[in-house]
Amino acid sequence: MSFITESKLRSYRKSVQLSYKTLNESLREFKAESKHLKTKIFVSHKHDELEQLEGAISFLKKHGADIYVDWLDDGMPKTTSGITAVRIKEKIKENDKFILLATEAAISSKWCNWELGLGDAAKYINNIAILPIKKDYTDFSGNEYLQIYPYIVNLDSSGFINNSYKSAGAYVVFPKLNGDEKIVSLEEWLKSK
Repeated sequence: MSFITESKLRSYRKSVQLSYKTLNESLREFKAESKHLKTKIFVSHKHDELEQLEGAISFLKKHGADIYVDWLDDGMPKTTSGITAVRIKEKIKENDKFILLATEAAISSKWCNWELGLGDAAKYINNIAILPIKKDYTDFSGNEYLQIYPYIVNLDSSGFINNSYKSAGAYVVFPKLNGDEKIVSLEEWLKSK
């Protein structure tokens, strides 16, 4: 499977491309970009994985998305509380799509799993996806329950995704439900409501 590796994700990072910027400066710039006519995505992620987050944001923005990240939200409380949870619930509902940045650490996070449950209730199945990020030279292990969600893959060159030949690009692969399998380009998925 063509899951994105951590090194591939690093290649998308703006702070690496523009070495005079810090990682936090780069992430804060995403917040200031134009949101006009872009699909709004709530990205669930492990908070201490900023490099992976920056790469994922750059990857998704390249495909026309506007990204919501909770800790860049000025309306979030400074310390985690019940108000934080209420605000996250509101933002998941408010955004058009939900993506879990599925690193091994995120899959183990109680907050990410809670957010995935909320995303499931608010967005399942057409507006939720997993973005599996695997460590270089390893397989993505994930968890069994992640198999019920669409997931994003990236082909660097033409190849096969589940026996379907596709040109290079990013795709959303829907799980086989009732024997049907659907694969759409990431751009097409982002435009769908």
